[in-house]
Amino acid sequence: MTRKYNFSAGPATLPLDVLKQAQAEMLDWNGTGVSVMEMSHRSKEFIEIAATAEFDLRELMAIPNNYKVLFLQGGAHSQFAAIPLNLLRGKKTADYLDTGIWSRKAITEASRYCNVNIVSSSAESNFKTIEAVSDWHTNSDAAYLHYVYNETIGGLELSQEPQISNAVPLVADMSSTILSRPIDVSKYAMIYAGAQKNIGPAGLTIVIVREDLLGDTVESTPTMLDYAVHAETGSMYNTPATYAWYLSGLVFKWIKKQGGLAAMAEINQRKSQKLYNLIDVSGFYNNDVDKQFRSWMNIPFNLPAESMNELFLNEATKNNLVALKGHKSVGGMRASIYNAMPEEGVDALLKMMTDFEQDYG
Repeated sequence: MTRKYNFSAGPATLPLDVLKQAQAEMLDWNGTGVSVMEMSHRSKEFIEIAATAEFDLRELMAIPNNYKVLFLQGGAHSQFAAIPLNLLRGKKTADYLDTGIWSRKAITEASRYCNVNIVSSSAESNFKTIEAVSDWHTNSDAAYLHYVYNETIGGLELSQEPQISNAVPLVADMSSTILSRPIDVSKYAMIYAGAQKNIGPAGLTIVIVREDLLGDTVESTPTMLDYAVHAETGSMYNTPATYAWYLSGLVFKWIKKQGGLAAMAEINQRKSQKLYNLIDVSGFYNNDVDKQFRSWMNIPFNLPAESMNELFLNEATKNNLVALKGHKSVGGMRASIYNAMPEEGVDALLKMMTDFEQDYG
C-alpha cells in the first residue's frame, strides 16, 4: 500500500504510528476482548482511557489546575452559541475580532444572544492582515473578547496573544492551532478546538475553561450547552464520542514521544517556512497574506491562472499529494500541514511545485 500525503484542512491526516496502534487494538483493547468502539463509556476500561487522555493533554499544554478540560461534541459551531450562553454572565456585550470566515460564523451566532462589538475587522484588506492591537476598539465592560487564533480557510493567524490593557477575559478558537506549539493557557478564560486538525478524528471538541466561569448561564441555555453540567459529569452527561476520544489520547502520547509542544513548534515552523520560501521566490506561485500574520498550519497559494488549477491538482495526485484544492470560498490551493504531516511530505510537495513551475512557468 502506498500511503498518500494528505494536505486536507480537516478531517486531516493522522500520525501513522497512531493509526497502526488503533489498527492493532481494533478488535481487542488491552486484553478486554472488545473494541473501544464497543465499550460502554461508563466502563472502568473507558474511564481509564478518558482519564489518561485528559492527563496527557493537561501535561502537554501545562493546563493549570483551576481549568476544566471538557471532551464534547458539536464542533466549533456549537461553541459559537455555547460561549455567549455561558460567559455573558449578566452582561449584554461581547467583543469579537473579525479576521475571516470562522470569525464571522462566531459573530453571527453570538449576535443571537448579545450585542457584538467588532473590535477590529480585516475585511478592508480582504482578510490579508490584522490591525495593530493598539487600534482595536475594545469595550472595557465586555463579557469577553473572542478571536480565532488561525483562520483555516484564509491562512491568517494572529501569531500571539493580544495584549489588552483591560481585564476582559480572552476566548480563543484554536481549532487549527492547538498542540502545534506551546500556549500559555493561563492567559485565556477559555480555549476551544475541534479535534479534526491537530488533535484527532472529527466528532470531538476540546473545551478548556476556567472554573470560575462555570455556572450562571443565560436562563434559556440548553443543558447540552452548559459547561457546568459537562464539568460535573466528567464530559459524560450524554454518551461521548468514545472512539474519537480514544484516538485523540493516542495522538497526545505520540506528541509526547516527538518531544512535546516545543519540538512540534520547531518542526511546524520549519515546514511552513520551507513552503513560504518557495512561494515567495518563485514568481510563479503567490500568497498575499501579510508575512507577520501568515499561518503555520494552513498555507493558501495561487497559480498564475485559474485555468492551471486542475492541471496542478492532477499532477499532485500523480505524486501521491492529495487534498490541495483551496476552499470553495477563496479558490486556489491550500496546503494544511498540521502536526501529523511529516516533513518529507512537505518536501515532496516542494519538489512537485518546483517541477510544475519548470514545466509550465
